[in-house]
Amino acid sequence: MQKALLQMNVQLSQAVSDITGITGQNIIRAILAGGRDPQTLAAMREPGCKKSEEEIGKALTGTWREEHLFILKQSVAMYDFYTQQLQACDEEIARVYGLTRPDWETGEVQPYTRRKKNSHSKNIPHNPEGIRRHLKRISGVDLSVVDGFGVSLAQTVIMEVGTEMNKFPDEKHFCAWLGLAPKHEISGGKVLKNSTLKTKNRAGQAFRMAAHSVKQADCVFGVMYRRLRARLGPAQATVATAHALARLVYRMLKYQVEYEPLSVNEYQKHYEEQQIKYMRKKAAKFGFQLVPA
Repeated sequence: MQKALLQMNVQLSQAVSDITGITGQNIIRAILAGGRDPQTLAAMREPGCKKSEEEIGKALTGTWREEHLFILKQSVAMYDFYTQQLQACDEEIARVYGLTRPDWETGEVQPYTRRKKNSHSKNIPHNPEGIRRHLKRISGVDLSVVDGFGVSLAQTVIMEVGTEMNKFPDEKHFCAWLGLAPKHEISGGKVLKNSTLKTKNRAGQAFRMAAHSVKQADCVFGVMYRRLRARLGPAQATVATAHALARLVYRMLKYQVEYEPLSVNEYQKHYEEQQIKYMRKKAAKFGFQLVPA
């Protein structure tokens, strides 16, 4: 759709942030219905648009060539077809969830206490609250409230990992299976290489996505990511944060405990206590005593 518009010199993509949004789709369908006046088309903007009607109208002055309009019409039809297919997939997913242990009651979920600012994700499932309740019923805990997670990532992790954590002896085995633990290559008692293995594990990739999404968040994992990034770099900080998230999810699924977020101040206090304990131990090793100023 965007390519056909640009070929007609219609800069709709410069006027709206997403041509598949409400404003973009209203204008495109009005063009296919025969609308050509820029100001009339610009009047279809939603109140939340950043651009004014005048600015949008300037971007809608183009050469309305028949071959490009034909391509635009076919592209819109294909977009509608795939949208219907996605809705059918969501309905099938909901039906399959309903068939899973129908004797169980639907899990009760708590409302989100924190939501991502300015989030307009189009990848969330249709009826996300219903999916949340099904996931809570199947796994016993609500993974969607974990920092960096959501309905989509929680669904991916549960479908890839399952709910029985007894197949993993401990957290270390779970993180190694996800590809979030270093693989030590030792020869003659010397570690030659300790990087993580390349893997196509979808659950491990989901944890990496969750770690990447909290890099600017005001939460414990966001603070952890920024602290590690300053010392190790963004790539290793992402893996380390994903590793911490994986250990948390492992405990939630194995011991059936809900996620209780720790405040940033408590985390900082705990981290400072760890650093002081380490420095005292290091000073005592060299025959010194740590004295507070």
